[in-house]
Amino acid sequence: MNVVLLMVSLPLVLVAGAIGYAQWPVQPLPEGSTADSVLVLKSGRELVLLAQGRPLATYRVALGGNPAGHKRQEGDERTPEGSYVIDYRNDKSAFHLALHVSYPKGSDRAQATARGVSPGGLIMIHGSGKTMRVLGRWHRFFDWTDGCIAVTDEEIEQIWRAVPDGTPIEIRA
Repeated sequence: MNVVLLMVSLPLVLVAGAIGYAQWPVQPLPEGSTADSVLVLKSGRELVLLAQGRPLATYRVALGGNPAGHKRQEGDERTPEGSYVIDYRNDKSAFHLALHVSYPKGSDRAQATARGVSPGGLIMIHGSGKTMRVLGRWHRFFDWTDGCIAVTDEEIEQIWRAVPDGTPIEIRA
């Protein structure tokens, strides 16, 4: 009898735990916080907001579907690596809100031109949007973007408020 009860209740507990994890509230970023730089650690799947070299907040992220290595061309599903700038924002993004990363820079264009391909573009830090929103935090357990850096919708709202245009972003392997 106890084994049957365990076999029935364990899956229910696991499902409830998974739903709870997916929808757990985001740790609030203190009101008025402003980042002076952003660091993305691709291997750790982390985005860190920094102020005077100190972390303000750290977020788990999903990356491009083929995340290893620097973005070389349009369609390779890689997230670029290097130093860029957050140069504009899109409040009408299909992915809730989006901050544009200044990829491609001159060296990215030059290497793509030398290879006869387009370097690609529209690399953004964005939310999960309507399609992935239902997964909540679970969206980041697989790399699903075309090269962007994805967080939950709640998290992009915090990042949106804390990261002004012109903020440097370093994306590391």
